[in-house]
Amino acid sequence: MTGLSLNGPIADEALPILPDAGIIVDNGNIHAIGSFEALRATHGGIQVHVLKGDHVCLPGLVDAHTHICFAGSRAKDYAMRNAGKSYLEIAKAGGGIWDTVTQTRKATQATLTSRTKKLATRHLKNGVTTLEVKSGYGLSIEEELKMLRAIKEADSLVAADLIPTCLAAHMLPKDYEGSATAYLGEMAEKLFPILQEEELTNRIDAFIEESAFSKKAIAPYFQKAKEMGFDITVHADQFSTSGSEVAVQFGAISADHLEASTDTEIALLAKSDVIATALPGASLGLGCNFTPARKLLDAGGALAIASDHNPGSAPMGDLLTQAAILGAFEKLSNAEVLAGITFRAAAALKLADRGKLKQGLLADFCAFHSDDYREILYSQGNFKPCMVWKNGELAFDKHSH
Repeated sequence: MTGLSLNGPIADEALPILPDAGIIVDNGNIHAIGSFEALRATHGGIQVHVLKGDHVCLPGLVDAHTHICFAGSRAKDYAMRNAGKSYLEIAKAGGGIWDTVTQTRKATQATLTSRTKKLATRHLKNGVTTLEVKSGYGLSIEEELKMLRAIKEADSLVAADLIPTCLAAHMLPKDYEGSATAYLGEMAEKLFPILQEEELTNRIDAFIEESAFSKKAIAPYFQKAKEMGFDITVHADQFSTSGSEVAVQFGAISADHLEASTDTEIALLAKSDVIATALPGASLGLGCNFTPARKLLDAGGALAIASDHNPGSAPMGDLLTQAAILGAFEKLSNAEVLAGITFRAAAALKLADRGKLKQGLLADFCAFHSDDYREILYSQGNFKPCMVWKNGELAFDKHSH
């Protein structure tokens, strides 16, 4: 994935493919890449691992938007939604985000750590070596801290890197007696300093939507976050527009969702440095339109693709499957899809040390048993990696499981 642009379309012909390749790993990083035989001839006295048969090697996949720290299930919501029930009807029946908030609040930190670890390990086996994990099912100072502490603890227990994000601005909690403005003010004033003190996250997210927070209400919250040095990311344009405008206004790293984005929002994002992150898992879970990925790329935007793995709208949690399906519906080249789940997704997390097989970057990569990289997306997620390395260490080997 080297030598490719962060923005705009990529033709498959532009993909740099190295045949009969070798990778030299040193101290968790890629020391050199080149012809296997040439590297072996010039580097004596090192341990050599030869893969038997044909393999395709890709950079470790990056999932830049997940909510895998949660408790409970929303299977009932999914069944009701598919049976034609509205969002309001589901909420009245005890479903919706608040159901997950209730279950997550009941769970101990140890339980959340264990569940997050389990799901992160599942992602790793599917080739994802870095994944972002949001809070947002606590919606009080103590409960948000519980979630972020659980994410931090889970990160120390899994091979994959978990990148924490504070989503205290997910929705106005039903048990909060004040206004949205008061709630956001309290979170910014009391929660933000603790996040920095305990080094729980340097990323602040918010859901800009009619059912969550307006662009007017969120402005002081993001302003405070920026003043304190946090990076901003936004749940934007999922059902209605205005979120992408906020993302551009506050110099967010990414604007995620964008299913409702029109040509106006697409042009705005494409002219900015904001990474547009498509979440096909939410489209599949809700049965709604996909992010206009083709238009975003053609306008010159930077497109990342993430799973949005969460218990409500995106329960599948399979990045490769979702990316392949998005590619089919939005007519994305293999190169564009793979860029969206490697180096462009890494950029959405402001991580310049991964997402490409390149000297000096992290030795995160995965191998697929094939002689043609196109087989990976052709199988629409049914073809998984047989081996995954994280920081140069073999973290998963299908043959030993």
